[in-house]
Amino acid sequence: MKTEIFKVENDYVGCRLDVFLLKNFSDFSRSHIKNMVEKGLVTVNDKTVKAGFALKAGMVVKVEIVEPEKISTIAENVDFEIVYEDDDLAVINKPQGLVVHPCASTKHGTLVNGLLLRLKNLSGINGVLRPGIVHRLDKDTSGLLVVAKNDKAHVSLAEQIKNKTAHRNYLAVLEGNLKQDSGRVETYIKRDPKDRKKMSVQNTGRIAITDFKVLKRFEKCSFVEFMLQTGRTHQIRVHAKHLHHPVVGDKLYGKEVKFLQGQLLHAYKLTFVHPSTGKEMTFEAPLPNYFIEFLNKQKEI
Repeated sequence: MKTEIFKVENDYVGCRLDVFLLKNFSDFSRSHIKNMVEKGLVTVNDKTVKAGFALKAGMVVKVEIVEPEKISTIAENVDFEIVYEDDDLAVINKPQGLVVHPCASTKHGTLVNGLLLRLKNLSGINGVLRPGIVHRLDKDTSGLLVVAKNDKAHVSLAEQIKNKTAHRNYLAVLEGNLKQDSGRVETYIKRDPKDRKKMSVQNTGRIAITDFKVLKRFEKCSFVEFMLQTGRTHQIRVHAKHLHHPVVGDKLYGKEVKFLQGQLLHAYKLTFVHPSTGKEMTFEAPLPNYFIEFLNKQKEI
């Protein structure tokens, strides 16, 4: 195993360890850097520290280098629906269980692999592992997302999402009954310090805003519409837990339901302005059959 040693110069005083490493290992992803730190392969003055450790001048950073496993982005036959397509973009209806882009845990059979087979062009802004991907859905969340076929379209769509002029509506089934018929959840969200797979509501982090409206109440659950005002990782799932009513079937933030493959969360509506025509476009995707079957089994209040 190759080892490299760095002495922290004045320019990097106060810099986070993971940021310092990214600057020195530009070919490594942030997740790979964090993984190396968590495994104790990186020391500062011969001591293991966390990725967010603030460096001081003169400190010695020692790195036992582990090369990231190469992930290919080959074209593959993957099952998903193209709802709409033109020269600038495509709107996809992603099924539950499909990962959006290749990563360390899922190297093949992702949406990106399928896009490479079925679309002639994809934007290159997000690199070779995430071509065309403007925004994502969790593996077990179904529904609509827009894919950019060129960089101009990608920039426009990304700015609309950032500036909240693009709108994303979700349908979910939550455990139990919410007290309010509608409301807004506004918190800070960041990585859970006790479980790196999770995000959690904390006193600091990135602001996350979610509006909700109860559509129908059942004896043991609620059918709810969510409107995202920001787009943080796992935002709806984390906010549902924060309301003390996790999404039904959410194995990470709630309870596993044996006859469900994952959470009952569906991105059913997507609205944005077309990058070239300036026309507002709205798309809707019907609820998956397993979602409808679950609702039909519930007893209304």
